[in-house]
Amino acid sequence: MTIRFVILDLDGTLVDSAPDLHAAATIVLAEAGRSALDLTTIKRFIGDGVRKLVERAFAATGPALEPAALDQATARFTTLYEAAATVLTRPYDGVPETLTRLRAAGMRLGVCTNKPMAAAGIVLRELGLAPLIDGVSGGDAVARRKPHPEHVLDALRRIGGGGGERAAMVGDNEHDIAAGKAAGLATVAVTYGYARQPYKTLGADRLIDRFGDLDRALAELSGQPEH
Repeated sequence: MTIRFVILDLDGTLVDSAPDLHAAATIVLAEAGRSALDLTTIKRFIGDGVRKLVERAFAATGPALEPAALDQATARFTTLYEAAATVLTRPYDGVPETLTRLRAAGMRLGVCTNKPMAAAGIVLRELGLAPLIDGVSGGDAVARRKPHPEHVLDALRRIGGGGGERAAMVGDNEHDIAAGKAAGLATVAVTYGYARQPYKTLGADRLIDRFGDLDRALAELSGQPEH
C-alpha cells in the first residue's frame, strides 16, 4: 500500500529549536539564582514537553522544584520562549523543499509534537512551514502524549487519516519511533536530532541522515520505486 499520510515530529526533526529553548532556559535559571547549562545538555532534555525540560534543567543545577514552583517556572519559560521562539530556530536543510515535494505527490502531512499547540503554531508560522502542514497535534491537545500511540493517532485523524490507510511516522528520538510503531505506522528516524540513545537502537524501519532522503525512504516503505 502506498503511504499517503505522514506524521512528523517537530523539534529535532523539522527544526533545530534547541538554541531558542536554551535561551529561555538560561533566563529562567538565572532568575532563580541557578547556573546556566550548555546547549548540549539542554538538547538531552528536549522531547518530553516544556514542563519536563524545565524540571530537568532545575534538577541539573540544584534541588528539584516542588510542583507549585515547577508550575511557575514552566509558565515563565513558556512566556519567554513563545515571545522569541524563532530568533535562532531554523528548519533543517531540505525541509521546506522535501515537504513541498511530498505534498505535490499527494501526501497529507501532520505534525505530532510534545511542544504545546501555541508554541508549535508560532514556530511553523514564523518559519514559513505552516502552509505545508495539514494538521498539528501538540502536547496539550491530548490526554496522553508521545510515546503513547494515541498522540500519533490524533495527529493522523487531524489530517484525514486513521481509517486503515498506509501511514508513516518520522521523528528523531525514541518516543517518536515507539509511538509510531505502537500506532501501527511505518517509522523513519532522522539521525541528526536530539535522540538520547544510538539511532540504530530505536527500532525504526528506516534511518535517514538528511531530511531530503525522506522521499526515498517512504517510497521504499511503500514498496514502490521512487519517482
